[in-house]
Amino acid sequence: MKALKYFTVLIIPVTVYISFNSNGWLTYLPILVVFGLVPFTELFIPPNKENFSKEQEKKEKEKKIYTYLLYLTLPLQIVFLLLFFDAIQEPNLATSDLVGRILGMGIMCGVLGINVGHELGHRNNRKDELIGELLLLSSLDTHFLPYHNGGHHFNVATPKDAATARKNEPIFVFWIRSHFSSYSQAWKLENERMRLNKRFWLHHQNRMVIYTICNILLLVSIYYYFNLFTLICFLAAAVTGILLLETVNYIEHYGLLRKQNEHGRYERVKRNHSWNSDHQVGQVLLFNLSRHSDHHYNGSKHYQLLKSLPESPQMPTGYPGMMLLSLVPPLWFWVMNKKLSNMNSNE
Repeated sequence: MKALKYFTVLIIPVTVYISFNSNGWLTYLPILVVFGLVPFTELFIPPNKENFSKEQEKKEKEKKIYTYLLYLTLPLQIVFLLLFFDAIQEPNLATSDLVGRILGMGIMCGVLGINVGHELGHRNNRKDELIGELLLLSSLDTHFLPYHNGGHHFNVATPKDAATARKNEPIFVFWIRSHFSSYSQAWKLENERMRLNKRFWLHHQNRMVIYTICNILLLVSIYYYFNLFTLICFLAAAVTGILLLETVNYIEHYGLLRKQNEHGRYERVKRNHSWNSDHQVGQVLLFNLSRHSDHHYNGSKHYQLLKSLPESPQMPTGYPGMMLLSLVPPLWFWVMNKKLSNMNSNE
């Protein structure tokens, strides 16, 4: 029964399906639900700070239903991409309706494509990693995996990390810096891995080479089997998903820095180096991603086992609400810089 709450994520494909088959304001239903209804309900539902006991954790860790739900997202994502390609071909489709359907597919790319791809990309078996890679490919964000695991988790909460937002950095600047810097660093990480293995960088075991080929093949296939218009719409949906990811990156580590010792080495990553949120609706929709502090403390821990701990800095509300707040930089700085000051004064 504890696993069933994560099936709430199926609300997203349901609303996207309605968007694809409607006109007018209903084409914006996914946006209205995720960034309207969810933040509103989280104002009234108390945060859930409950953790599994050690005995419960052992039981829940072995239950395959948590992983099967993640597997389900791959066929869902593929089917909805095909539905999307068809939905945007509707004759005399209004521009506003087209935008609504692109945004709906963008939410699918961000939540099911990139977020689930992230979770599976942390697993220590090739099957799960491959499904994660395919989900990331569906959102044109395959470089996320080598940088996230080999760069972000190592450099988080330091100036070296592309995905750690600096204090007073506007989100619109962060989007560009984070995405393109992480792409560049993903290449550097893979090229260095090839060098250490005494292989030329242009090698089939260089993931960035394979990912690049796969991305090109996907884009060429969409153009060939559909048309240029479909390709442009898909790119717009993928960019929407990527911007959702980068917005999540922004709120997860904003302004947090690890301390350096006299030798310039950073302290180990602790649970106070990521912002945490226990607001329940966004929590289950994003597979516990908002318990991000524990995720960085132990990156291989499965999503259902992540804990809420008192030492983790807390966001005022859930991820969807915080993402909206981040889009208004003066208000974001006013709220979050005050929290940063309180944290520093309590150290």
